[in-house]
Amino acid sequence: MKIRAAVLEEFGEPLVVQEVDLAEPKAGEVLVRLHACGVCHTDMYTASGADPTGYAPCVLGHEGAGVVERLGPGVDSLAVGDHVVTLFAPECGECLHCRSGRTNRCLAIRDEQGRGYLPDGTTRLSRDGQELRHFMGTSTFAEYTVMPEIALAKIDKAAPLEGASIFACGLSTGLGAAIYTADVQRGSTVAVFGCGLVGLGAVAGARIAGAERIIAVDLAENRLEMARHHGATHLIDGGAQDAVQAIKDLTDGFGADYTFEATGNVRVMQQSVEAAREAWGLATMIGVAGKGETLDIVPRLLITGRRVTGSSFGGVRGRTQVPQLVDRWLRGDVDVPALLSHRITLDQVNHGFDLMHHQDGIRSIIDFS
Repeated sequence: MKIRAAVLEEFGEPLVVQEVDLAEPKAGEVLVRLHACGVCHTDMYTASGADPTGYAPCVLGHEGAGVVERLGPGVDSLAVGDHVVTLFAPECGECLHCRSGRTNRCLAIRDEQGRGYLPDGTTRLSRDGQELRHFMGTSTFAEYTVMPEIALAKIDKAAPLEGASIFACGLSTGLGAAIYTADVQRGSTVAVFGCGLVGLGAVAGARIAGAERIIAVDLAENRLEMARHHGATHLIDGGAQDAVQAIKDLTDGFGADYTFEATGNVRVMQQSVEAAREAWGLATMIGVAGKGETLDIVPRLLITGRRVTGSSFGGVRGRTQVPQLVDRWLRGDVDVPALLSHRITLDQVNHGFDLMHHQDGIRSIIDFS
């Protein structure tokens, strides 16, 4: 079938919206008609050429939500008409990692997905007879996509697909980092560095988990106010004051029980470690640093009890837990519409990158209706 999609032709160049071919789903695959897709920092990061694992040409996009239109042979967990969220982090339920219950890092299709292919080592996307690779196994900057069954989360049809799309990456990553990775405890103190979509998700997750104090750190006043809306109790302008000292001042000199870094800036990562409480503070790294960058930590900070961990997709097990997070939204636990700042068309995808570059809003949503 012919579809319109945004293709990354060359790194550092604007995406080109054009007509491409999409083949029918094969065994274990599903055809999804996209209704909405968030424009995520990871898409822009890859398009810039900064991602050492990036490749071109490919159809970008990974933060999507849509409706199942066709099933390949052997698909039994989904039906035509189901509403789904796309998952760059699949959940097969059968590999060693899935069965462990300790991680969401499914092993089933990782190698082929990382190379831009579906599980059988081929693509469903092509142009003039030449293959186009899939991005993160999803390629949702397109009217339709074909994906593995194990990379789709079935959600309640009551959830508007526009809002559901950001559970495919940014919002689930932040919520999950607080609820699942760090396991924030009731009555604790939390500090979140960076109040974009992921950071705001961590703020909301900490509130849901019952944190008593939630300290939000950012350079932008409007983002700090957004953090207050989602549950922050204290706001720190990281450009106007020493954020680490300010957090210690708010905690009798001890630091926060849990800190979260959601900027990808290694200096901010250092601050999140330094702001964690001696003896048991846990610093969780969510942001993606630039190619070749490293995080320097004074060993004494660790010897005296601080811990550092990372969080990929918030530790969320996609098919199992994304529907649960969407249900939390439907119950009123998260104000999702407040996070959707711009509605754009597929033809305006590069404008979505510009808005993100200028930190204009929280999340731009491509509307395919």
